[in-house]
Amino acid sequence: MDQVFQKLSKIGIVPVVVLDNAKDAVPLARALIDGGLPCAEVTFRTAAAEEAIRLMSQEFPDLLVGAGTVLTVEQADRAVAAGAKFIVSPGLNPKVVAHCIEKGYPVCPGTATPSEVEQALSFGLDAVKFFPAEQAGGLAMIKAMAAPYTGVSFMPTGGINARNVRDYLAYNKILACGGSWMVKKDLVQAGDFAKITDLVREAAAIVKEIRG
Repeated sequence: MDQVFQKLSKIGIVPVVVLDNAKDAVPLARALIDGGLPCAEVTFRTAAAEEAIRLMSQEFPDLLVGAGTVLTVEQADRAVAAGAKFIVSPGLNPKVVAHCIEKGYPVCPGTATPSEVEQALSFGLDAVKFFPAEQAGGLAMIKAMAAPYTGVSFMPTGGINARNVRDYLAYNKILACGGSWMVKKDLVQAGDFAKITDLVREAAAIVKEIRG
């Protein structure tokens, strides 16, 4: 579990991907790798998500593919069976977290309050998603929560973009930032994977600039 989060920390920005058509999975994965962010959180919001994870994992075994917006135990099992290497959820569902831990799936549940962080700690987790980041208080809120919970690292997602991501990445309690600005749905649907590669490359350069 820790190895996956160490890899995410090194990558620094996790592209949050929404795919309506599984045919876009492989060219998108190639764009992420070529651009320098070899990971993807494929959200389980669409019918194509499971097949997209399968295609990405089969074609690029070294790509760190995770499943996002996982709301049920069944979705977690389907995602991992398809090749997902980690599970992300918007909130903290105790049943889903307990199941993931029991099965050995790396899991990063969503939190927005101290009580939710404590719930994650009660499961033995030390990495949580902070969602929706900007709407829930942004970096100031993360810093306030990190003060008492010194062993916790956060993956802020929601409202993160090329303008504010530097501030988040510069804070040492940030595991990685989730964002979709480099994998916008309209670019995927248009098949403009060259533009996506360029945006991913710019995002990867920000990580290098801030974290070395």
